[in-house]
Amino acid sequence: MAEAIVRRKTYVIIWAVLLCLTALTATVSEIELGGWNAPVALAIAGTKALLVALFFMHLRHERSKIVIVWTIAGLFWLLILLLLSMTDYATRGFLNIPGR
Repeated sequence: MAEAIVRRKTYVIIWAVLLCLTALTATVSEIELGGWNAPVALAIAGTKALLVALFFMHLRHERSKIVIVWTIAGLFWLLILLLLSMTDYATRGFLNIPGR
């Protein structure tokens, strides 16, 4: 099976984009966005994770069906974890008991 040849320039560009996104994360953390702080941070982190998975883990050129299935399964599991965490966070004010 032939592997896709990725030029070094592509890796350098992706690395530079990841550094810019890291700087953007640090910059946005200093800005008060109210309720948008977490969604913006998660969007930037998701973009960085997507770039790492596609280029450095070579999922962009992967054609094997089992790798695609495991990637989708991993993303589905991550979605489950995020949704359960968000339901816990969203329902914390229902009891009106201090400290709970």
